[in-house]
Amino acid sequence: MPIQVTCRHCLKRFQVSDKFAGKTGPCPNCKKPIEIPALDEQVVIHAPQDDSPKDSKGESVLKPITRKETDVTRTGLLITIGSIVAVFGLAVVFRFTHPDGVPLAAKLVALFIAAPPLIWAGYSFLYDQEREPYVGPELRNRVLVCSAIFPLIWCVYAFVPTYVFELDQINEMSWAVFGVTLCVMIALGGLASAATFELEYFNGVVHAGMYFVSIVLLAFVSGVTLAGVETDLDEDDDRDLVQLVSESASPNHQGFFESPRPIPPTATRL
Repeated sequence: MPIQVTCRHCLKRFQVSDKFAGKTGPCPNCKKPIEIPALDEQVVIHAPQDDSPKDSKGESVLKPITRKETDVTRTGLLITIGSIVAVFGLAVVFRFTHPDGVPLAAKLVALFIAAPPLIWAGYSFLYDQEREPYVGPELRNRVLVCSAIFPLIWCVYAFVPTYVFELDQINEMSWAVFGVTLCVMIALGGLASAATFELEYFNGVVHAGMYFVSIVLLAFVSGVTLAGVETDLDEDDDRDLVQLVSESASPNHQGFFESPRPIPPTATRL
């Protein structure tokens, strides 16, 4: 049985035959003398004693606990894809059947209907692989809880920019303000997702982002304008500015673009 030796000078590790046990010889690397450990000085690692019940053949009757892999099932994946396609199909129908705008009730229903399949699909891909995933009624209850929280976070979009910037309509906010608001909603959704499904916060943000970005795309498909709508006051100001410029540039109007009149010479007294 070979003996493991480490040179104390160059720290080179190598093996020697057990017939050199307890002797001194040169290191193959640095050529300095080293002492080979004796056989009784070697560290022997013993296997733990097995006190479990055994059968007639002396083998343990206890079986180790095996981990059950939980992957995305084909049925669940088809249901999720079908639900998302159905919601987007309804959005296209509303776009062409309601040219004046989608009713508020339909918008609220879409927020809640689209939540469960998106949340379930996101958790199926983002759950912690080192832990046992939620399944069955426990997974269903957590999906329903998160499906109620995510739509409520849209209250941030509905009320905060309107109050801060004193807007008459929600969609009068700029796209920059909408982008910041969307990031805030995703951050809040990440906290809710991480707390509900016990995910890492980054995975919770990704999980929430899948829902909120999907809702934004759903709004675009259905023709709902979320931001960037010009107010009537802005249109009136633009018309007044155009009218002012056109009147100033007219030749019969004495204004900025008209050349100054010549000043008559002062009469001299005779």
